[in-house]
Amino acid sequence: MLEFLKRRLKSEKGAMDKILVTLLLVVVGVAAVVGLNDWVQGQSGDVQNAAEGQIVNVINEANN
Repeated sequence: MLEFLKRRLKSEKGAMDKILVTLLLVVVGVAAVVGLNDWVQGQSGDVQNAAEGQIVNVINEANN
């Protein structure tokens, strides 16, 4: 992979720009995945609490 990048840098004008853009996109992608993962974990706690509340309400209504 490193040899491929070296050959691309030597043979193509503007290759460094393409590499930098690719690295930037990789960094943005990783940051998006990490942020989405944190958000989903936070939301799952809220959903679990809401579900527990609804279950308690249904049980109370069934007992009455």
